[in-house]
Amino acid sequence: MNLDLTPEQLDRYSRHIIMDDVGPDGQAALLDASVLVVGAGGLGSPVLQYLAAAGVGHLTIVDNDTVELSNLQRQVIHGTDDVGRPKVDSAAEFIDSLNPDIDVERRETRASRENVTELITDHDVVVDASDNFPTRFLLNDACVLANVPLSHGAVYRFEGQVTTFTGGQPCYRCLFPEAPPEGAVPDCATAGVFGILPGTVGAMQATEVVKLLLDEGETLDGRLLAYDGRSLDTESVPIAPSSECPVCRDDAHIESVSEVEYTGQCAIPE
Repeated sequence: MNLDLTPEQLDRYSRHIIMDDVGPDGQAALLDASVLVVGAGGLGSPVLQYLAAAGVGHLTIVDNDTVELSNLQRQVIHGTDDVGRPKVDSAAEFIDSLNPDIDVERRETRASRENVTELITDHDVVVDASDNFPTRFLLNDACVLANVPLSHGAVYRFEGQVTTFTGGQPCYRCLFPEAPPEGAVPDCATAGVFGILPGTVGAMQATEVVKLLLDEGETLDGRLLAYDGRSLDTESVPIAPSSECPVCRDDAHIESVSEVEYTGQCAIPE
C-alpha cells in the first residue's frame, strides 16, 4: 500500500494505527477502499457514520428518498433542518463534516436490475441497508455474479439480523429461497421499529465491512446473527448452502440480473 498518511491522518486515526491488527498499512488500506451503501435510512445511517469515521476513503450512497420528520427517531445522520431534502445530500454533508478525508458519491436513485451492475463496479464491499425484499434479492444476485462481498442487515420492531456473504456459497437465496408475498411483512411505517435497534444492527454491519477490508477476524459468512433488543440476546444460526439455489450453486441458471423480475415474490426464470 503506497498511501502516505498525513500528520492530520496520523492523529485522526491514531487509535487504529497503534493497534497491531490495523497499523498504518491497515489504515492506508481503509483510505484506499471503496464501499457501496444502498440505503441511507435506519441501517445506512450508522453504517455510513462509522465507515466514514473509520476512514473508508470512498463511499457511494444510493437512495432516492427524502428526509421525513418520522425518520429522525432512528436515522441519526439526518437532522430536523434536513426534512424534505434528498437523503443522499444530507448524508453526504454529514460525512463531510465528520471526516473530510472521505470521497462521497451521491446516487439519488433506486438500485434496479438496469443499474445495479454499474453501481457495484469498482467497489470492494456492498452494504445492503435497504428495507424491502426485491432490493435484497437484487443485491444478492448482483454481488454473487460479480463476486463482491455483501453485508446484509434487517430490522423489525425489537428484532434485527445481520450476516455477510462473500460472493460464493451460501448466499441470501440459500437463507430465503423466496420472498414473502407483497404486503405479508409490515414495514416500519405500519409495524414500527425500536429507534436504537437500527444503530445496533448497522454498527454490526460496519464492523463486518471494516474486517473484510482489513482481512482481519472472522466474519459472519455462513452464519446469521439474530439480535433481540428486548433481552439483548444474540443467536448465531448456520446458513447451509442450498443445492437448489438458482444463483450461487455451480450449475446456477441465473447468469444475469436482467433475467429476473424483482418483485415482492422475486420470481426466477424458468
